[in-house]
Amino acid sequence: MKMLKLLVTAGALAAGTAAFAQEKFITIGTGGQTGVYFVVGQSICRLVNRGTAEHGLKCTAPSTGGSIANINAIKAGDMDMGVAQSDWQYHAYNGTSEFEGNKFDDIRAVFSVHGEPFNVIARSDSGIESFDDLKGKRVNIGNPGSGQRATMEVVMNAKGWGLDDFALASELKPAEQAAALGDNKVDAIIYTVGHPNGSIQEAVSTIDAHIVPVDGEAIDKLVEDNPFYAKATVPGGMYKGTDEDVTTFGVKATFVTSASVPDDVVYQVVKAVFDNFDRFKRLHPAFENLTAEEMIADGLSAPLHPGAEKYYREAGLLE
Repeated sequence: MKMLKLLVTAGALAAGTAAFAQEKFITIGTGGQTGVYFVVGQSICRLVNRGTAEHGLKCTAPSTGGSIANINAIKAGDMDMGVAQSDWQYHAYNGTSEFEGNKFDDIRAVFSVHGEPFNVIARSDSGIESFDDLKGKRVNIGNPGSGQRATMEVVMNAKGWGLDDFALASELKPAEQAAALGDNKVDAIIYTVGHPNGSIQEAVSTIDAHIVPVDGEAIDKLVEDNPFYAKATVPGGMYKGTDEDVTTFGVKATFVTSASVPDDVVYQVVKAVFDNFDRFKRLHPAFENLTAEEMIADGLSAPLHPGAEKYYREAGLLE
């Protein structure tokens, strides 16, 4: 692995010889800095780095392009682990959709995290009240390489839409789209993300905006045909302008790695999270209702990494 490097640190000199301690650096791919993926990676690293003196791992979690970019970086050996939507974990392992001809046999599941509804946030002066109303509007469909962009393309294909169906199809990153909505550069933004989310809160606090339902026959068929999708609800009252529950669909955020990452490295990362599970759940509101049992089962379509499996068996989470 390119990012799994050994750093030799000079220790104290004794009897004319130098004592050395070794540290292994691991890198976790996340997402935009306003999204929950970034918090997931930072939170995992925070817990891992608390135990560096014991296990020797040093963890960093830079902002990245998101799910597909993370998976491709792991496959290339540029990153050790990363966060990805459950649908793109599935497609990477099976060589389907965006990964047709680019199958990643060695992708390995570690655990899932929070649920991620597919959200459409629209300016209230845009006249957008349903997903179909996006036709002819200015819409930020997401940056290339992100899971939300790829999922938007899946929805568009299900509806038989193309980019020409929009007055504008912008490709802004998550950190840029709330400001674009507020500045009236777009009528709506797409965001696949766990709730509550700071970027959505920013968008609806600066202008009159609301979350739009994503439902209907095409969505029902998507959920029925693809086990990694599920119906989802954005609770009413969570965001200004959205007083009633909003129906949509969604995926799970999952934590993935490669079979080539050593078992002991993955074991220590998993141990850092689950041995400090209550602490982890306090690091973001989207983590509050997580359970260990669901995290090692839901949304995982690639084989478990042996290092993760070893911890789960020791902890009694797997038989």
